[in-house]
Amino acid sequence: MKITDLLKLDTIIINLQSVTKQAVIDELSGQLAKADRLNDREAFKAAILKREEQSTTGIGEGIAIPHAKTSAVRIPAICFGKSVNGVDYESLDGQPAHLFFMIAASEGANADHLETLSRLSSLLMDDKFRAKLISASSGEEVLEIINQKEMEADEEEREEKQSNNGDGSYKKGKILAVTACPTGIAHTYMAADALKAKAKEMGIDFKVETNGSTGIKNGLTSAEIEEADAIIVAADKQVEMDRFNGKHVIIVPVAHGIRKTEELLTRALNQDAPVFNGNGNRNDKSDEGDSSKGGLGIYKHLMNGVSNMLPFVVGGGILVALSFFFGIEAADPANPEYNPIAKALSDIGGGTNGAFFLLVPVLAGFIASSIADRPGFAPGMVGGLLAAQANAGFLGGLIAGFLAGYVVLLLKKVFSKLPHTLEGIKPVLLYPVFGMLITGLIMLFLINEPVTAINMGLTNWLQGLSGTNAIFLGLILGGMMAVDMGGPLNKAAFTFGLAAIEAQSFGPHAAVMAGGMVPPLGIAFATTFFKSKFTEMERKSGFTNYFMGASFITEGAIPFAAADPLRVIISSVIGAATAGALSMAFNVTLPAPHGGIFVIPLVNHPFLYLLAILIGSLITALLLGFWKKKRI
Repeated sequence: MKITDLLKLDTIIINLQSVTKQAVIDELSGQLAKADRLNDREAFKAAILKREEQSTTGIGEGIAIPHAKTSAVRIPAICFGKSVNGVDYESLDGQPAHLFFMIAASEGANADHLETLSRLSSLLMDDKFRAKLISASSGEEVLEIINQKEMEADEEEREEKQSNNGDGSYKKGKILAVTACPTGIAHTYMAADALKAKAKEMGIDFKVETNGSTGIKNGLTSAEIEEADAIIVAADKQVEMDRFNGKHVIIVPVAHGIRKTEELLTRALNQDAPVFNGNGNRNDKSDEGDSSKGGLGIYKHLMNGVSNMLPFVVGGGILVALSFFFGIEAADPANPEYNPIAKALSDIGGGTNGAFFLLVPVLAGFIASSIADRPGFAPGMVGGLLAAQANAGFLGGLIAGFLAGYVVLLLKKVFSKLPHTLEGIKPVLLYPVFGMLITGLIMLFLINEPVTAINMGLTNWLQGLSGTNAIFLGLILGGMMAVDMGGPLNKAAFTFGLAAIEAQSFGPHAAVMAGGMVPPLGIAFATTFFKSKFTEMERKSGFTNYFMGASFITEGAIPFAAADPLRVIISSVIGAATAGALSMAFNVTLPAPHGGIFVIPLVNHPFLYLLAILIGSLITALLLGFWKKKRI
């Protein structure tokens, strides 16, 4: 499949009118919608913005490639836009972007589509090709330039294969690389091609493996790894690392594979990198000190646990909430309200073996696997299970996860001295047996008892909260939900609310959910009542926030916060903190951990709870309405 099978005249804007990043995304997604390539323009735009949150798609050299793979795409497509004056797109090199390729990949895009999208990313690394696109004056000329470049690239690939078949043209060192980005459409392949091109220029024997949307391509073999002088891992997501044991490994973000190719290859040739020992450490201390990439990146490991736990929270919480509709005690066979359907829902969502019971083991297991890769998962799960059975709660699960992860890291170091012939039994025998044993013994005899006592103290404290103390706690929890809208502070408040529910204190989580609903609802009200302060696209996006806010999806406010962070975040925090404080002041309790407006009938004071959320949302809307400047 050719690039021009996805890029057509009706998805080309030869003269973009936009002058900001947000406006460019609006204009390009609007063109795709106008060309009938999308099922849902707003959902597609939200997916594009979510990708931008991970890292900018302004790759430098005047190029931006916003992209998303989502069910909101009806037909896989590319939309091209050109801006002569350039747009500040937060590019990696700080320069304005002139060429924009918005890639729309459908959820079920086949391999041919994804390979074609990836090829476009590779072609854009050629500065002559970019110059021709900049000078193009019509859509037809753009298509002709791309067709010509594709033919040239195919010819170069044939010549390269012939060269690699034995003419000895590559002589300097043997360097391997792995590239990967979260979406796996653009940056993965751009980094691979940039490294490959520079390696060819430097005369280096080089091979790169890509971890993209279509899976692993050009995979590195054990023989190639054994012969390699060094390995470059340019990745923003987890890749298989244990295979690189004993090799010099440079670990950097995928953007470095695009922007710092010569530096990385030179370092690899000089073996200027630590020897990887299979301990799960993904950090190269010389690479900007990014501890979040390494074994000591506590936040990264914690978020890995929390994010994998959330589906159990949401699914289990809503099932438990549904069981309450039959009666608060309807799941109890000894109660006159008993209903077998209510009991089934309660058992699946909560119960002693349901989704809720798995929260702590899953949290611990994924924290441990983030630290020590797959060998850490089983010891983490077992440690978390022991914590749950001892009523050590979330705190016990956190300790179990970090304990298991670092125990397995220690075991990897200890077992690295064993003969190489025993490598095969380490992941299936030595790590799980000793990891579970050590983690389990420490949890049973050292951790569980004191942590359970701490949990009892927390329970007593929460149950004793009243008056000013309770209101202040609600204020803090509500405000935290709006500071980063799905980030670490938001997750910390949410996790505290879950711990409170586990301690049979249902007030704090009511404040948490009220605070989380306010930012999107406040923005929805603002775009409705203060239309002149928002663009047409923002008003349309604002309408969808009614549904996102009602569903307790705080992330609906993120696009607005990204476009105007000072006003939106401050207004949201004030409104959310107010809602949280009022919820606690009204003594609202909520037994379900998720569900938004759909579980409000379960609270003890539903009308007061709705009032708290409404007041907080209106405060946010009024602050935004009076603070923002007119847009039309």
